[in-house]
Formats: sequence, structure tokens, C-alpha cells
Amino acid sequence: MTRGAATNASEQALRRLELTIVRRLDGLLHGSYQGLLPGPGSEYGDSRVYVPGEDDIRRMDWAVTARTTVPHVRDLIADRELETWALADLSPSMDFGTATMEKRDLVVAAIGAVGFLTGRIGNRFGAYVLHDEHIHRMPARGGRSALYGLLHSLMEAPRGRPVAGAPDLAEAIEVLASARRRRGMRVIVSDFLDAEPTLDPGLELPWERPIRRLATRHQVLAIEVIDPRELELPPVGLVSLTDPESGRSRQIRLTPKVRAAYAQAAATQRATTRMALRRCGVAHLVLRTDRDWIFDIAQFVLRQRRMAHLTHRRPTSGVTR
Repeated sequence: MTRGAATNASEQALRRLELTIVRRLDGLLHGSYQGLLPGPGSEYGDSRVYVPGEDDIRRMDWAVTARTTVPHVRDLIADRELETWALADLSPSMDFGTATMEKRDLVVAAIGAVGFLTGRIGNRFGAYVLHDEHIHRMPARGGRSALYGLLHSLMEAPRGRPVAGAPDLAEAIEVLASARRRRGMRVIVSDFLDAEPTLDPGLELPWERPIRRLATRHQVLAIEVIDPRELELPPVGLVSLTDPESGRSRQIRLTPKVRAAYAQAAATQRATTRMALRRCGVAHLVLRTDRDWIFDIAQFVLRQRRMAHLTHRRPTSGVTR
């Protein structure tokens, strides 16, 4: 396939993605954002005439009052602009898929979904990409064309290759946390697989502490991408397995005992990841290459809105404290 044909195919895929997201999910995340500080806001706005009994005298604009000889107060404006930064894991382990797509395709879909859902006037969306030996930065910009450009870059990124000393997920999260201090939304899209998996839910994972520090300042969404073959192996006899991160290969005969042990270890690893993200206090969304990711995102967003509504709902008079 030529370069132009590949670009046209990417453009068509992005347009289908936008159409699907807008038609099925538009409006689920739209709404007013809360300011960073409680109350009416922290930034000065326009001055207006003072209304006795309604306005706080502490917000009196004395300069305008002196010029006009009429009492004026200065309104306060809350910060309503949302800046979203995403971390896209395009390490070699993401170049794998045995269902309808590869995991890296699901990463692009998840980034696009979050970008389209948070795209409003004034909002900006940027990304950090973990790929080979680098952590690439794509600056935050507003508008649909900027999001298209970001998604194009993710789709056209070459496949990952084993690199000695390549940064891991924990290092990428540290970069994400230290680069932008302004409060906003942070999204981490990865399979959360470590070079040496931890199968003890009580132990702290390498990326757990960076995510916990990130969540103290920002709203964090962790999107876990998995493939069904990472959970269980088929009964196909002798197979050759390759570790995409290190490039090492090994032949294994998939006996029922080996398959059962693999399934148990995979389930324990996923439970460890789930418990670690719960300890970090972040939202956790699981997307699979063999499921309808649009449906999973829609269900997740609806659950989040329902939980937020119940959390902020005022108690009725009949409820005892």
C-alpha cells in the first residue's frame, strides 16, 4: 500500500470514528466544570453596579466606584476550561491482537473517544506517547483538526521494537505528572503489563506510586487494554511464544496443565492491576479487542455520571444523619 493510500485509509477510519462517537456518546460528558476553588470563582471579571442585600461588600470595586461615584462590585469567574492530557502506551506489547483489532488500534480508539467527548470550545487536548526509547510529547491544542492530527500521528507510528533500557510505564507517568501542573484530566491508556509481573495483590506495583501522586492533583482515568489470548491459551499443542518487549522466544507445549496454570496466573495479574488502581483512587475502564469498545465506553460514562449524581445529591428531609 502506498503512502497516499495509507493516509486516505487513516482519514476514513478517523471520520468513521468521529461519526460513531458523536452519534452514540455525544452529550454524556458535556456539562459545566467545577472551579478549582469552592465558591463563585478565583479570577476577576467585569464590574457591575452594587445590589444591596445581594452582593458581598468585600468584592467592592473601589476604583470604578470612585470614578463613577456609583457603588460597583467586581464579579469573580471560576476556571471552566478543561485541559486533558493522555498517555498512550505504544510499547511493543501493544502490537498484539487476535480478535477484531490489535491493542494499539484500541489505544487510538480510546484516545479518540476521550478527545471527542471532552472537546468543547476552549478545551485543549494533548498527549504523551511511550514508544521505543522515547516519550514523545504532542502539545495540547484545541479544535477538531488538532485532535485529528494527534490521532494521525498515533495511527502512523511504526511498530515498537525491543530496546535495551527503554523507559517503562512508571517513568512515562512521572513525565506526565511533572510536565503540566495545571489541574485537569489525565488519561492513561496501557495494558499495564510489567517486564516482571507481580502476582501478589498486596504488593505495590512499579507504576502505582506515580499514579497515586498524579491523582492527588488531577482527575485520572486508567484505561486498561487487553486481548483474550492474554487471559487464556487455546489447545493448539506445540507453539513458539515471543516476548515483544525483550525479543526472546521459547517453544512451549500447551498441555491442559500448562493452560490452566497460565489462566490462573493471568487472572491473578489482572486482579493485582485492578486492586492497585483502586488503591490509587482512579477510575478504571477495561477495553478488550474482542468486545464493542464503544458500548463499553458508553456504559462506563453512564456509570460515572450516575455515581457523581448520587455523590452530590442533597439528602432529603426524611433522611437521618
